[in-house]
Amino acid sequence: MGSLLRGEQSPEQIKQFLLGYNAREATPDELGGFLSAVREAATRVELPDAIASQSIDIVGTGGDHSGSVNVSTMTSLVVAGAGVPVCKHGNRSASSKCGTADVLEALGARIELTPEQVSRCVSAAGFGFIFAPKFHPAFRHVGPVRRELGVPTIFNLLGPMANPAPVAYMLVGVANSARMGTMATVLAKRTTASLVVHGHGGLDELSLAGANRVIATRDGAVQGESVIVASDLGLAAAPNDQLRGGDATHNARIVREVLANRLAGPIRDVVVLNAAVALHLVGAAVSLSQGVSLADQSISSGGGAAALDAFVAESQRD
Repeated sequence: MGSLLRGEQSPEQIKQFLLGYNAREATPDELGGFLSAVREAATRVELPDAIASQSIDIVGTGGDHSGSVNVSTMTSLVVAGAGVPVCKHGNRSASSKCGTADVLEALGARIELTPEQVSRCVSAAGFGFIFAPKFHPAFRHVGPVRRELGVPTIFNLLGPMANPAPVAYMLVGVANSARMGTMATVLAKRTTASLVVHGHGGLDELSLAGANRVIATRDGAVQGESVIVASDLGLAAAPNDQLRGGDATHNARIVREVLANRLAGPIRDVVVLNAAVALHLVGAAVSLSQGVSLADQSISSGGGAAALDAFVAESQRD
């Protein structure tokens, strides 16, 4: 992996490496070793210890082909609005119409921030964004081959786990449920606590449509698998197709509507569900039910909207 990231392998060698790990699943040791190499090659973001120890990243592997709105982005802002620092690592759209970077840009934020600017945003606004291509320059050696292959590769697993900031907690959505256990084992060694989730119907985030599979880790160990059902928490069941979004302009409008508490229904509810799980993970809520209440309050009080506005303003500062 190191030689690949240093540009020492030919496109054909890179292709064979990627296809090899599509033919068989990487072991936890292999995936962990690859992740260490990716993080070592990345440009680091430093956070104050008091913030880093409470911070979370909420991210998905992508590849669920659902065309959904930017659930993880809205979830992150709601969590930030509830007082938990979020340092989100993301990119432009790959398989959907609108990725995190696309929607944040449409909302007025500057996304190509320096490490110091990211840290300042997290400290001042409670939310910061790490634009993956800027912080993982070594990925340029792999990108053309990945695009040529046109299928998910091991980098779809590595990318979401490779936040260059020292976040203590991670909520990672996985479209391919077969990868959950391996990713959880790797995250257990690198976070205070994490959740790997696979949404009902194949979403890479928690769904309102039915049972969501969840694997938890804490204090270096995998805690086991459980199921979360939105209706058990007082949130109405809804099919995944009710979460469909559009381009960056369309999705930015939805973000504003949700955070302004002007949009009721499945999109708001799925954000509340995912935020509730994140708030419980970091210990801001003692139960998932309390997490739902805190997430709802972050929206209704304007906390999430304030976090977005503060981030946009801070991101535009030199």
